[in-house]
Amino acid sequence: MHYKKIPGTDIEVPTICLGTMTWGQQNSEEQAHEQLEYAVEEKGLKFIDTAEMYPVPPTPELQGTTERFIGTWLKKRGKRDDLIIASKVTPSDMIRTRSIELNADNTKSRLDRKSIREAIEGSFERLHVDYLDLYQVHFPERKTNFFGPRGFTELDPHEDATSIEETLEAMTELLKEGKVRAIGVSNETPWGINEYLRLSREKGLARISTTQNQYALTNRTYEIGLSEIGLRENVGLLAYSPLAMGVLSGKYLGGARPEGARFTLTNRNAPRYNSEAVQPAVSAYVEIAKKHGIDPSAMAIAFVASRPFVTSAIFGATTLDQLKTNISAGELTLSPEILAEIEGVYKAIPDPTA
Repeated sequence: MHYKKIPGTDIEVPTICLGTMTWGQQNSEEQAHEQLEYAVEEKGLKFIDTAEMYPVPPTPELQGTTERFIGTWLKKRGKRDDLIIASKVTPSDMIRTRSIELNADNTKSRLDRKSIREAIEGSFERLHVDYLDLYQVHFPERKTNFFGPRGFTELDPHEDATSIEETLEAMTELLKEGKVRAIGVSNETPWGINEYLRLSREKGLARISTTQNQYALTNRTYEIGLSEIGLRENVGLLAYSPLAMGVLSGKYLGGARPEGARFTLTNRNAPRYNSEAVQPAVSAYVEIAKKHGIDPSAMAIAFVASRPFVTSAIFGATTLDQLKTNISAGELTLSPEILAEIEGVYKAIPDPTA
C-alpha cells in the first residue's frame, strides 16, 4: 500500500481511504463492523472518513448513525490512536444532531463558532473519541456551485452565510486545543480555497491541509484550476466517489439494476452519475480494464490515487467482496500503456458526470 502525508502535517495516510456513508442505511451495524475488521485489522487500511450527517442519502432520522457504528466498533476494539479518523461539520437544513438554536428562521445549521463546537462534541460522543485527526467543512454555507452544477452565475444580494473568517477562526481554536490535528474543507471552489488560504496568511489563522472534492475518470474537472492551487499551495485532494457512485464498476451498463445497488434503491444522484451520456465512457473504461486483466473498480480507484495532487482516494462498499476489490487498488500501479489508453478515452469523452 502506498502512503503520503497530509500536507503541512506529520500525519501519514494510505493513498486509499475507507469511506462510510452507506453505513446505517444500506449497511447494518454488523456489516459496518465486518468491513472495519477486514479493512483495518486484516489489510491495515487505517484511514477512515465519516461525517455527522451520514448515512447518505441523508435523512434527519438517521443522522449520526454512521459515526455511532464506528464508535461501537472502536469501543469494542479498545484502541484508537493507531487510526486516522476524519469527520465533517455540515451546514444544512436537515441537521438534527445539535441542540443549539439555528439561524433566524430555524431552518439551517451554520458554520459559526458555536455550531462547529457543538458539532464536533457530538461527533466525539458518537465516535467514542476525544480528538479527530482531520476535521472538515462538509460544504460551503454560502451559495455557490457544488454537487453537480458546472458554473456560478450570480451573487445573492440577500445571502446570510457565516463568513469564512469566522469558520476558520473556530477551526483554528479546535487545533490549538488539541481537539483536531488538521483541518480541511470539502466540495470547495477555487475562490473558496483561496479565501481560506488568504485569511490564514493575513489573519494568522490555521491553514487548511486538504479539500475533499469529487474526482473520477468520468469527472476530472478538479484539474481545471483546483489542481494547480492544490499543487502550488500544498493542499491535498481527498477524492470522493472515485467510482462515480459505483458506476465505473460497470454494474449499471446496459440498464442493469443489481439487487441492493445504490441506484436500484434510490434515483438520488442517478441523473448526474449514471445518465445515458455517461454510458459510452464507462463502457470504454471497463473494456480497458478487462483488456489488461484488471478489475474495473480497482483500475478506476488506482488511477485517482496515482494523481500527484491526490492525497487519498475515498471509496465505500456495500458488500465485503466490493471492499476487497476496492482495497486491492491500493497495491495496483497502472502501466504507461493503460494510462495512455485512459487518456485516449478522456480526450474523446471528457467529464460526462461533471
